[in-house]
Amino acid sequence: MVQLRRDYQRFVKLDTEIIVAGPEKPEAFREYWAKENLPFIGLPDPEHKVLKLYGQEVKLFKLGRLPAQMLIDKKGSVRFVHYGHSMSDIPANEEIIDLIEKQIS
Repeated sequence: MVQLRRDYQRFVKLDTEIIVAGPEKPEAFREYWAKENLPFIGLPDPEHKVLKLYGQEVKLFKLGRLPAQMLIDKKGSVRFVHYGHSMSDIPANEEIIDLIEKQIS
């Protein structure tokens, strides 16, 4: 999430909202968001409802959810999906920003 915070203003300039869903309960999520001063939306998903909607995997031996990034346009169409195999398997912001720029041009 640090990388998303770093380039948040670039996403805002592209009329893009970042929403991060996580498995924590609302109280824990709220505390983490306040502590880290994250400027984007945090969506607690302890019952994995969002996870199930978008096909994000849970691997118990990897201690929870595997990373997933999605671009969803304003009409609700999924334009890009990346399911990671580990927490180090996350697309760089530049890759996501390039995809957004291609979608709006």
